[in-house]
Amino acid sequence: MNLHQLQARNQELSILNAIAQDLNRALTLEKALATALRQTVHLLQLKTGWIWLVAPEDGSSYIAASYNLPPIFEQRTDLLTGTCYCLDKYINDKLSDTANISEITCTRLKDLQQGTDGLRFHASVPLVSNEGKIGIMNVLSEHSQELSEGQLQMLHTIGDMLSIAIERARLFERSQQLGVIEERNRLAREIHDTLAQGLSGIALKLETTQAFLENGRSEKANEWLAQTIEFTRQNLEEARRSVLDLRATPLHGHNLIEALRALVEEMSEDLEGKLEVQGTHYPLEQRAELGLYRIVQEALTNIRKHAECRAFQLHLQYEADQLILIVADAGRGFEVEGESAGFGLIGIRERVHLLKGSMNLQSTPDSGTRLEVRVPYDRKS
Repeated sequence: MNLHQLQARNQELSILNAIAQDLNRALTLEKALATALRQTVHLLQLKTGWIWLVAPEDGSSYIAASYNLPPIFEQRTDLLTGTCYCLDKYINDKLSDTANISEITCTRLKDLQQGTDGLRFHASVPLVSNEGKIGIMNVLSEHSQELSEGQLQMLHTIGDMLSIAIERARLFERSQQLGVIEERNRLAREIHDTLAQGLSGIALKLETTQAFLENGRSEKANEWLAQTIEFTRQNLEEARRSVLDLRATPLHGHNLIEALRALVEEMSEDLEGKLEVQGTHYPLEQRAELGLYRIVQEALTNIRKHAECRAFQLHLQYEADQLILIVADAGRGFEVEGESAGFGLIGIRERVHLLKGSMNLQSTPDSGTRLEVRVPYDRKS
């Protein structure tokens, strides 16, 4: 390999590395597409491009991203709609590799004399995953000649990388949707159980109050009525908390550590403590970080309500393959073996289960409570 070939190979590797790094940072499909298209056009010194995707639901095709479109395409949006030569070949399994498509064949360039900035050829890059056809990336050079064999080979490799990125982004979106569904179902069950048990308790207390009134024991009736009012307020607070959980997006624009620090600050009027972080922060999927946030939120709420102490310890430890969360207090504690689980503890257990994690709860009367949650993750994903 001579010096010129070595320099060319190093440039190719540099291009692929730059695109791979940007794709690795993009978790959403929109960002992955925009990043790959922009980087491909710039680093290969091309002019413009667009990406068609095949909808996994019904197999229809749609324009999903575009970059630096020539004036004619901005003026006539119909040129980027509907079927075309390369799409038809792709759908019919006749476009299996990156190929040059000339203006004579391309229905989007054919008969266009002005506004194309000299574009007469484009390269069609098929995008395929394990699930089948994903779409096509079309990139166009600034001049009218075909793209070289070397450029086509480079585009083929970039197409493979983009296919993987799109598949990963779609899987990520599905996992988020699944996480939202699971969380909403869990909260719906919690609200139902809270209201059902709460209303049953209120009805029982009102019946008892009525019995005292009928027997002329007004003082006892007033005592039970006061208890009923307080019990009603407590249940209303539980229901409101669950509804707020459905609405709130505490991680919007923040990672787990930032959100937890904000939560600690929010509760500083009632509780004293701070977040301690050990190890290098590793971002988990949003559903996992949201679940961990809710676990801490519930644990701190339990401390505020039941522990009869203000101080707490909150610790996050990032290890090679798992995140360890510890919430502890030195409050009044309880008998774990014989305790009747409240809705807060039930919710924590359900969230740990949804995250495929493990939970260890330690508590004894007058000796405080310690909750440890371990959630696995894969740094390669």
